[in-house]
Parts: sequence; structure tokens; C-alpha cells
Amino acid sequence: MLTEKLKTDEKNFKESVKRAAELLKRGGIVAIPTETVYGLAASALDGNAVKKVFAAKGRPQDNPLIVHIADISGLYEIAAEIPEAALECARRFWPGPFTMVLKSAGTVAECVSAGLDTVAVRMPSDETARAIIRESGLPLAAPSANTSGRPSPTSAKYVAEDLDGKIDAIVMAGECGVGVESTVVTFVTDVPRLLRPGAVTAEQLREIIPNIIIDKAVLSEPEKGAKVSSPGMKYKHYAPKTETYLVEGMGESFADYVNSKPRCAALCFEEESEKITVPKLVYGTKRDEKTLAHSVFSALREADRLGAEVIYVHAPSRTGVGLAVYNRLIRAAAFRVITL
Repeated sequence: MLTEKLKTDEKNFKESVKRAAELLKRGGIVAIPTETVYGLAASALDGNAVKKVFAAKGRPQDNPLIVHIADISGLYEIAAEIPEAALECARRFWPGPFTMVLKSAGTVAECVSAGLDTVAVRMPSDETARAIIRESGLPLAAPSANTSGRPSPTSAKYVAEDLDGKIDAIVMAGECGVGVESTVVTFVTDVPRLLRPGAVTAEQLREIIPNIIIDKAVLSEPEKGAKVSSPGMKYKHYAPKTETYLVEGMGESFADYVNSKPRCAALCFEEESEKITVPKLVYGTKRDEKTLAHSVFSALREADRLGAEVIYVHAPSRTGVGLAVYNRLIRAAAFRVITL
């Protein structure tokens, strides 16, 4: 398959949006930018198109997808029951990196929800994504545009690295601003539950839902055979090809630890970089967890190029956006954590 590359500069933007929408309406699959990561989009109403997404990614079909809409009116076409707390979150965080799991109205293809009676919905803030959704007239099911299990792509070049020749088109926009996938909250439980942390933090959510529960799967591996209602909960995700460990400890102890290990590489904070003598990549500053979120996936991909046998990643804090970064890293490391 020849994968079209659709440019988004001022000269080509309208034509590229039109072409992407045309492919989607025909049942094609197209990688589109969002503010979080690139998504591999298909019509959420077309089960055959959605199955192409699973096939291109090599994604397990019991892992549900998120439906992307451009306007609040789309929510009422997809969800059957919308609690007031969900509407308040939509008013506060949409458009933006926030996904809500609600009772499905039964309008999306069954495979989108992995056989569940719920549907995950979000409204991205990226203008290119919303323009494509509006032009297509479709709700778009879109997981991350990468080979399943690999680090999510935050630029078009990483999409091409995994999926060139396997999908109809890639919309060639710039880097994603946030860098980690959206926060996911389910509203179908008695008490709303945070299933996946993201740029909308637990602290922000508690301002609206004081009793929100953080699901234990955020920081640990779900039991085998467990049904999950959100992407990113069940399987080893986001992993480089190199064996990876998450390391908890203060700056100097991390530097001392990795410096003593042969044939390793480190993903570290800016503050400790000069003390580390092994091959390394800085993935942000611990003073600003948003920098860690922005760079974590690209750093995990680039770390493979360092030629090490093992990668050690310095763990961020578990507060604010740091919880989202920690959640991705513990899965990238297949839940292997070293505490210094």
C-alpha cells in the first residue's frame, strides 16, 4: 500500500483536510495529529474500517478505542447517559486531553468498544484534527498511530517509522504539544474512576469530583483476563525494543547506579545529566513535569538508537502530570521497577 503524505502548511492545509476526510468516508484509515499524540483514525460507525486499524497496529481487539468528536453535539449521538459531573468536566476540559467513558447509545461499531456497553469519547483541541472530523462528518475512532506496544508517536516521522505502507495516509503536522495520551475517567461506576492519567490531572479532577477514585491499574498491572474499559490499561505498552527498567531514587543515587552498570543507557532529568557518564538522553526537567510528558515517548524511541543492552529511566513524581508519565513508563518497563 502506498501511504499518502498530506502536508499541512498554509498552502496545502484545506486540500489535505479534504483528502483525509474523503479517505475516511470511503472506509480508509488515516493518521492524524492531536494535541496528545498522533491518532490512527477510522470512521467509528464502520466496523470494517475500525478492523483495519486493529490490523495495521497489531492491536488486540479486546482493547477499546476512543471516539473523537469536534463538537459537543456529537456526544449526544454517541452516549446514552451523561451525568452532570461528566458535563461539568466537558465544560472545563473540552476541547482538550480529556476522555470520558459513558454508556453507549449503540451508534458506534461494536468493535470500537471491544464488546462493552460503554463508549470512550473526547474532543481534541488540535485544530487540524477537528477540521478533519468536521469535514468528514464522522465520529472518528483513533488509538495512537503506532505499532501496538511501541512508544506512542508524537511526530509524523514516528508514525511513518511504524506504519508507512500499512495505512492510507499520514497528515504531516508538527510535534504534539502534550506528548502523552488523554486522561480517561469512567462515569459508569457508582463513583467516577480515573482509569488513565494525562495532562488533566487528578488534582484538577478533584475540584469537580472530590471523591474520584484512582483505579489501581494506573500504577499496577491488571489481573490476567480482566476486562478493561480504557486503552492503555491492560497490556505492556509504550516500550522501546531495548530492555527497560524504571528506577526510583534521588538524583545522585540514580547517577551512581547507572554509572556502575555496563552497556546501559539512561533516560534522565536535565538537573542530573552532567553527573551521568553512560550514554544518556535528557527527557525533561523534574521542575516541570510537562516537559517530561512532552518528551517521554520520543526519548523512549531514540533510546533504542544508543545501542545499549539495557535502558534505565529515572522515575518522575506521581503527582500532577508526573502521574501520567509514571503510568506510561511503568508499562514501558513491563512493570519492572528498581527502588534505590
